[in-house]
Amino acid sequence: MRREVGQFLRYLATERNASELTIKAYREDLLGLIGWLEQEPGRTAVVDRLTPQDLRAFQSALQQADYARSTISRKLASMRSFYKYAQRQGLASTNPAKPLRNPRRQRKLPLVLSNPEMDRLLKAPPATDPAGLRDRAILETIYSAGLRVSELVGLCDNDLDIDEQIIKVRGKGRKERISPLGSFAIRAISRYRQVRQLHPAESAKGGYTALFVNRFGKRLTTRSVGRLLEKHIATAELDHRISPHSLRHSFATHLLDRGADIRSVQELLGHKSLATTQIYTHVSAANLRAIYEKAHPRAR
Repeated sequence: MRREVGQFLRYLATERNASELTIKAYREDLLGLIGWLEQEPGRTAVVDRLTPQDLRAFQSALQQADYARSTISRKLASMRSFYKYAQRQGLASTNPAKPLRNPRRQRKLPLVLSNPEMDRLLKAPPATDPAGLRDRAILETIYSAGLRVSELVGLCDNDLDIDEQIIKVRGKGRKERISPLGSFAIRAISRYRQVRQLHPAESAKGGYTALFVNRFGKRLTTRSVGRLLEKHIATAELDHRISPHSLRHSFATHLLDRGADIRSVQELLGHKSLATTQIYTHVSAANLRAIYEKAHPRAR
């Protein structure tokens, strides 16, 4: 089965143009299944011999190991995709993952910063050195455009149009969208680019130069962005659970709070399904309820 999984991953990379993060997730999910099958007595990791009962047992093992429901659902989706590929290639006659049902999703409300908290965070990086100017530009850009961190670190100079105040973003599945940028983000990026030091290899790429780079002048990683955010969260004395994605959550919630329609927010976030965006309406409703209870004389 390892050989077939390897073929599937190569197919994702070459035929489907899947991102490195997507391929990494499929690899971990499918190799995790193989490892479990190899350790379970009476089970075998052979593509055309797996049954729905095998996969239900694997799902049960994941639940007993306290995996999050969202993680289990992702692993099941990986198995379904792999077996669709296996059927097309004649490696399997059936898809044993098809009958499996995802666990019911837990509706956890995302962690959202208030407007004053967001202001404190955006001002936390010092504006007196290149690293501080870079970090301000990063935080302003994530919040201004509602970007995922993977989208942020993938930005290049030629994705940015200063005059039009827009940026081209490559989202999940390499789908592109155009996102507007606010004046604060534009100013922060412009100031950072004046002091940015590029690695010679980056400079040689011309318009494809990474927009945000590390101290060696090379493209930032998602982990680097997470580390710099942790530092500025501590400086601003904010909740340590705040992640880069919290800025994206805050972007969506603040737009809805100020009257943006949900379809527009869906487009700005690059969500394929409106259902994914609708969680932010729950957050906005909670905010409205808190305001109502505080202001209305007969709320309580």
